Amino acid sequence: MDLQHQTFMALLNELHEAMMGGNQQDAAGPLISKLALLAAEHFATEERLMESTGFPGLADHRLRHQELTRKAEEFIARYMQGDKLVYGQFMYFVRDWLTRHMENEDLAYAPWLAGHGIH
Repeated sequence: MDLQHQTFMALLNELHEAMMGGNQQDAAGPLISKLALLAAEHFATEERLMESTGFPGLADHRLRHQELTRKAEEFIARYMQGDKLVYGQFMYFVRDWLTRHMENEDLAYAPWLAGHGIH
């Protein structure tokens, strides 16, 4: 899980560097796609761990994942339609989500998983 979080941050940094260097047209599409794929993998990993330990908040957490996936799909659709503002907005959306996710949601279920032998 921590490795996935680190990969998220590395991809966000790449997207930021591409934007600051004026290279967002070439770099943003592949980076946004990588971020979306990593998010899907991350969500599936979390949900498998929660399910395997009987985490009582799984249904609510799964709903949050579905909402975040829907928002990410909206950004991808905008990118595919040529929306030039999507790069920065997507970057800030993912950064905000990742920060809140790690600081709030992960902390909410981490003790449960640790209590079931998952660290």
